[in-house]
Amino acid sequence: MKLPRTPLIAIATIAGLAAAAALFILPRLHPRDAPCMAREFEGSRFIVCTYDTRRQDMRLYSRAPGGGYLRSFEALQQELGADARRVSFAVNAGMFNESGAPIGLYVQDGDEQKAISLTDGPGNFHLKPNGVFWQGQDGLLHIEVSETYALEMRTPRWATQSGPMLLIDGALHPRIAEDGASRLVRNGVGLRDGHTAYFVISSGFVSFGRFARFFRDELDCRDALFLDGTVSSIWAPSIGRYDDNHELGPMVVVLDRR
Repeated sequence: MKLPRTPLIAIATIAGLAAAAALFILPRLHPRDAPCMAREFEGSRFIVCTYDTRRQDMRLYSRAPGGGYLRSFEALQQELGADARRVSFAVNAGMFNESGAPIGLYVQDGDEQKAISLTDGPGNFHLKPNGVFWQGQDGLLHIEVSETYALEMRTPRWATQSGPMLLIDGALHPRIAEDGASRLVRNGVGLRDGHTAYFVISSGFVSFGRFARFFRDELDCRDALFLDGTVSSIWAPSIGRYDDNHELGPMVVVLDRR
């Protein structure tokens, strides 16, 4: 049976009404609804996980209970026990030696397990200035150049030192090229404000310059710190990601509140 033809104007009107209705029916994506989201920037893809101190809690982990160091998300999950069900995301969080021990400042729940390092040396950690990501006893978040942190004699609840700094008060690290030859999977952390940190991992190989600009130009951060490169890993249940690297150092985990 041939149906009568519907005028094109009527079809357009119906389609427009349907689209308008969908805006009210479908939930709008917002960082509060998805802790980890994919973002595109300069042809590269990044996973961005948001930590909001007003509705989530953060912990740092390094040492294993029986000796040695945790080294993997599998070990971290076992250490968390029942709290593993509250994991919003976890990432590796700072430079370490062959055994997995932090090589720079490391503070876990107020206990300084490794003092700040201001020495010179090889590798990304010593590409000065390096820096410290830390959370105070008041819950506020900070990223500071290591020398500034040391002068002020901070008393953090959680802290990890890494390097290099990516952004310092809105400017790229002076020794980072705009788009240098070194290309790796990289992860880092940047601050939007004292309550909001963005933990970012690239989905492919990126330069330091592009990685730093992503924090500055896409996420509106003024300070950002490189966490690691080759071993960069993430555990993010909301996007079904659980990297199985067993050679990690310190790890940060963000937990949803009960």
